[in-house]
Amino acid sequence: MTTIDPDRLTCPAPVADTERVLLGHGSGGRMSADLLASVVTRELGEPGPLEDAALVGGDLVVSTDGFVVTPRFFPGGDIGSLAVHGTVNDLAMRGARPIALTLAYILEEGLPLSELRAITASVAAAARACGVRVVTGDTKVVSHGAADGCYLTTTGIGKLLPDAAPSASGGKPGDVVLLSGPIGAHGTAILSVREGLEFDSDIRSDSQPLHGLVAAMIDAGGPEVHALRDPTRGGLASALNELAEASEVTVEIAEADIPVPVPVASACELLGLDPLHVANEGCLVAFVAPDAADAVLAAMRDHPAGRAARAIGVLRPGGGPAPVVARTLVGSTRIVDLLIGEQLPRIC
Repeated sequence: MTTIDPDRLTCPAPVADTERVLLGHGSGGRMSADLLASVVTRELGEPGPLEDAALVGGDLVVSTDGFVVTPRFFPGGDIGSLAVHGTVNDLAMRGARPIALTLAYILEEGLPLSELRAITASVAAAARACGVRVVTGDTKVVSHGAADGCYLTTTGIGKLLPDAAPSASGGKPGDVVLLSGPIGAHGTAILSVREGLEFDSDIRSDSQPLHGLVAAMIDAGGPEVHALRDPTRGGLASALNELAEASEVTVEIAEADIPVPVPVASACELLGLDPLHVANEGCLVAFVAPDAADAVLAAMRDHPAGRAARAIGVLRPGGGPAPVVARTLVGSTRIVDLLIGEQLPRIC
């Protein structure tokens, strides 16, 4: 008779039933949300809807972020440019123009100085391109084996654009859901390098700044641009779920309207991934009042970062079967849930 050791049983979806942090807590999906609710916001005090950046008085906007991506250099970018773009984009999702950044390094003993120089040069070039200055920072070194080469932490400071009022809780029934461009490139680019995969076509990260695109959208729609979110960890599915729950609406999207590059779709099919859960670093999703949607969409398509923008859905009153549902390519409807567990760690 075979004896089963319960301690050796595994589950494909990690069960967070311990008092320890798991990799899945960094996914940007359901486990991340549970960690924030059960530990972080409970101890710090309920902050209201979780935003990418916060208004801290008047028109000043602040955001902070950490970057632990591996590998540090990947097709379409590196940890340095990613840190700038990610921080600038978090400010933009609150309707702010970036002004300044802070930069902190956590370096592992033994990191080649040539790599540190390359990363810092990339930070400088990306900041110049975004029109922001790195104004202060910090450097810490830990012993060999205590980290993984180089981590970056940034804080961004921005100024709210005139007439800008996007908020995670700003969506309203009837709003049109706009997506600025194709999804899935960043996550699959990281995966292809990390796992040594070769595809017929090169896949490059979509990492890019979005503050100029947001400024064009606000110029066209002003306060009728109700909500903005860049779908990074957890992909478009997590971004839509977070906004839907904060706005107390149901998001209905059409899979046929969501642009997924052919190489990305092929890679996801091969690896069993849902493109809606794959990370992005250069696109955004917006909830826009129906009367302003056409003008905002036209402004997006006139901007280099939004050439492929399109409407992908609409908001309905909340209370349906799930916060986000999708009409599939075969005409059925499916629930688009938050990612459970960690599909691909160390993605940003």
